[in-house]
Amino acid sequence: MEDKIMKVQIEDLLMRVEKPARYLGNEMNSAHKEITEDTIRFAFAFPDTYEIGMSHLGMQILYHLLNEQQDVFCERVFSPNEDMENLLREKGRSLFALESKSPLKNFDFIGFTLQYELSYTNILNILEMGSIPLFQKDRGDEDPLIILGGPCSYNSEPIADFADIIVLGEGEEIILEVVNLYKERKKKNNYSKSKFLKEVSKIEGIYVPSHFAVDYHSNGKIKEIRVVEELRGEQPLTKRIIADLDEAYYPDKILVPYIDTVHNRVVLEIFRGCIRGCRFCQAGMIYRPVRERSLEKLQNMAYDLLQNTGYEEISLASLSSSDYTEIEALIKHLIEINQKDHIGVSLPSLRLDNFSKEMIEEIQKVRKTGLTFAPEAGTQRLRDVINKNITEENLLSSAKEAFEMGYNNIKLYFMIGLPTETDEDILGIKDLVYKVLNQYHNVPKEQRAPGLKITVSTSTFVPKAFTPFQWEEQITLDEIHRRQSLLKESLTHRSINYNYHDGKTSVIEGAFARGDRRLSKVLYKAFSLGCKFDGWDDRFNYQKWTEAFQSEGLSLDFYSHRNRDYEEILPWEHFNIGVNKSFLIKENERAKGEEVTADCRLNCSGCGINQCFTTKRGVC
Repeated sequence: MEDKIMKVQIEDLLMRVEKPARYLGNEMNSAHKEITEDTIRFAFAFPDTYEIGMSHLGMQILYHLLNEQQDVFCERVFSPNEDMENLLREKGRSLFALESKSPLKNFDFIGFTLQYELSYTNILNILEMGSIPLFQKDRGDEDPLIILGGPCSYNSEPIADFADIIVLGEGEEIILEVVNLYKERKKKNNYSKSKFLKEVSKIEGIYVPSHFAVDYHSNGKIKEIRVVEELRGEQPLTKRIIADLDEAYYPDKILVPYIDTVHNRVVLEIFRGCIRGCRFCQAGMIYRPVRERSLEKLQNMAYDLLQNTGYEEISLASLSSSDYTEIEALIKHLIEINQKDHIGVSLPSLRLDNFSKEMIEEIQKVRKTGLTFAPEAGTQRLRDVINKNITEENLLSSAKEAFEMGYNNIKLYFMIGLPTETDEDILGIKDLVYKVLNQYHNVPKEQRAPGLKITVSTSTFVPKAFTPFQWEEQITLDEIHRRQSLLKESLTHRSINYNYHDGKTSVIEGAFARGDRRLSKVLYKAFSLGCKFDGWDDRFNYQKWTEAFQSEGLSLDFYSHRNRDYEEILPWEHFNIGVNKSFLIKENERAKGEEVTADCRLNCSGCGINQCFTTKRGVC
């Protein structure tokens, strides 16, 4: 009865908000089930707006997976936009899940994906608006279990005090095991939160933060991470890996929104992992080993997804799509089958060293998509430091081929603040961009498209857990601004547009990317001061964040702007992702010596993943 009343009340609000379709919950391919006493209710929560969350592949996978299970109903919740939040607070109503309009407090599980450190205050806002106690210690048996997963879970300590369960690794198998265990306990009427957490912690890939405590030295560094509950299984905690992607669950349909979202297209995940070893890249380390889907499997998946959605574009998703071993055959097949329906193919992650003119020409048969290249650094020396394994010639030859094919709009992506970077490296970005500009003018005028536009984007390097650069300092805010200004003043050509990210957000991101459990108090304080949507430039408030750190007696410099030595205990030291610490140290030392490491297909670098896992259709 409460749910029905809530549904009527919410429907009354929809005409008073911008884009009410964000809250309807009845999109094409959405799930709707009868809710009984036996229904296990799971709310998949994305801590950002509907438009961003609906473009997240992980949500699409787990939503359909859970809803295919008997007696399980998965619904969605997103961070409400400001107009809806204000109305809900004004009326004293709880935040709700889209499909049933039920208050979040009525669910068994609320699962959050941790995609970005600056979304953490949105998690607290969703819990508060759902009338759920924020801290794990304050929730009882009747409250929902809060489960977190995603890439940021590999250092989830800054948000650990708010979580019951954290998933390490790939969730398709884990989530069913967790839900089925919960279902068993509920049927036997012997459920208690503490007993359930003790049982669920035995599942591989499950981390229960309340079972661990952290002690600190007087200088603020970690003294010990210790178990406070007796757990079965080996320590450290090991991430979960799906062996065979051909056998892994993937939906044959996805939700189709009524309004534009960030990605209005079918997303086809072609493989996981990365054969490269870029030393700044967390994804390239935590998603090892490489596992590919077979060509036949992908062909069938693409057909089903297009038939069941009506989309006019299909995106080939992975960390480096052009590294898929059968990429040209896959693209040729997709173009041949779908060209008559004007369905395009996009390849969002191109490598400069295997850019194929023939492949791009195939894609252009339907429509011309944009081209983005990521040299990352402006000099060969610095590209060797980060192990990018591409050369200036790779970029210039790729740019020339693109201009010869009629492209006049190219995006170039770089980072500033990388370890060992100097002003010479910064100005090397300028030199490289102007060489690309010259490539355009070297193409005969009758062959090239008019109106050249080169968009140069830089982000600030943020050291991440489980990378060879996890011990490195992040440059200070003043230094970020100086380097951005240096580059801005050197890129003055009318065909060049320079964009850069706010350095203040990078500093806070850096603190939480390598932070410890004490940052939970900072996070709570920042939220109490009104921080939310911190990943949005117009909503981010640096002053409130610095106030939150000061109020808890913690230093941004300690978390963001200092080197760690190899002996220091890091906040994520109790996790095992399959990549050895000794390998990360070796790669850090090779970076200092400007030595490159070949990709996994050419030479096994001995990262350790072979010792903990054997792949099917993989290269490790």
